[in-house]
Amino acid sequence: MRRLLTALLAASLAACASNPKPPPPPSPDTPALGATSTEAPPPPPTAQDPEAFRDKPPEPGKPPDLVLPTFQSAKLDNGLTVLVSTRKELPLVFAGVAFASGSAQDPKGKAGLAELSYRMLLEGAGKRDTVALDNAFADLGVSPGLDVNPDGAEVGVRVLKRNVEPALALLADVVMRPKFDAKSFDRRKKQQLADLVRQLGSPIMLAQLAALDAIFTEDHPYAHMSDGLPATVQALTLADAKGFYQRHSGPRAAALILTGDITLDEAVALAKKHLGSWKGPGTPPAAPPTPAAPPRQLVYVVPKPELAQTVMLVGRPGLAAGHADEYALELATTVYGGFFGSRLNMNLREAKGYSYGAGAFMDTRLGVGPLLSYTAVRQDVTGPALTELVKELSGLKERPITEKELESAREGLIRAIPAGFETVEGLGATAASIYFKRRPLNELERTVEGLRNATAAEVQRVAELYLAPDAMQIVLVGDPATIQEQVGPLNLGKLTPVEPDEEPAAPSAGK
Repeated sequence: MRRLLTALLAASLAACASNPKPPPPPSPDTPALGATSTEAPPPPPTAQDPEAFRDKPPEPGKPPDLVLPTFQSAKLDNGLTVLVSTRKELPLVFAGVAFASGSAQDPKGKAGLAELSYRMLLEGAGKRDTVALDNAFADLGVSPGLDVNPDGAEVGVRVLKRNVEPALALLADVVMRPKFDAKSFDRRKKQQLADLVRQLGSPIMLAQLAALDAIFTEDHPYAHMSDGLPATVQALTLADAKGFYQRHSGPRAAALILTGDITLDEAVALAKKHLGSWKGPGTPPAAPPTPAAPPRQLVYVVPKPELAQTVMLVGRPGLAAGHADEYALELATTVYGGFFGSRLNMNLREAKGYSYGAGAFMDTRLGVGPLLSYTAVRQDVTGPALTELVKELSGLKERPITEKELESAREGLIRAIPAGFETVEGLGATAASIYFKRRPLNELERTVEGLRNATAAEVQRVAELYLAPDAMQIVLVGDPATIQEQVGPLNLGKLTPVEPDEEPAAPSAGK
């Protein structure tokens, strides 16, 4: 075999040698043999700097037009509000029921009751127990979600258009005929207690609890988290949960929210069919009272010996939704700490390296919500970091907000608005927020207009009025010895230990 291959190879080479291919014909542009070209040779290519493109940043593209959703409303004879926002791109609908009462209606000493009461809605309804109800939703390809906040609660599902009616029939059972079974109550209560144990292991959660109490005082409806505290939740009974829901539910204190591939006429027809017979005594509660904002006298310390970081929350009462200063203060807060390039983050993270990040936000609610700045810093720079945080607050007056800072904040806030309604359930949450805060249906348009029209003078005025450091309460979670050594000499207030995860003392008689 090897000899045969050798022979074939030799024959092939011989054939190639005896029959050479003719040369290609000369090109018309090729000079004749021996002729001299009169054209100069092309210049050698110049070397280009491969990094030259970095000298000129790419031009930004034209931003897309801002298209805001529209909302429509109707009211049934029994007082139920129907809120609709139509979006036809996909055959999807969010269907939910929003309640006008939230954790702000928790009775004194029963923090966490609203959370537990509303969670019981998904623990069996009508003729179905917990498992059967869950399976009925699963048969539609969905799992219901439930959220409780200080101003209200919402239970709902995202379904295919063809499944809207059966989903709404299940939601009608949930809100009109909840079981409140004793065995399910005990299990749900244990779950809430377990969640609290996990949450209270977080220094950030401890800081939030202490900050709410410091900002609002313990008697204010906004002074506690929706989940409550272990001591308060442990004391709750099935009668408490039933009583809360019976007092606060009813068509006059609720809204049916339908967003997506559905019209107002379709929504009203479904509402009449499934919720038109709903009855209940609930009415929308009054807004919580406006808290005072006294000068700071104390620095609240949640002691966590040898904690590697110190968590800082600094804040005061802010504004209620719809306040005349809302949009200007939103812009000022954003410049101070509302995005990555804010003054606070660029100082503590980028310039000093004290923290992975720092920020600030304003939570407008039906009543006056909190205005907070926050960070977590290395334990060894607790004092210097707090000094810089307070300095940035003072700097809003000493170094007025520039036009560039203002425009960056304005553009960022307006461009972020569509993130709230990317999905039909997000659109439903936007509708629920409008209902909770009792805002007009064109609230999104008003927000964009308010952010666009806020002047530099208005933003500077509210920055100096609401972000002045003297009215800011300070909460620190960290090593008490380090805090004493580094924060004590700053004279920001008397260092006062607090235990926010413990039940507050009962008020004495006559108070």
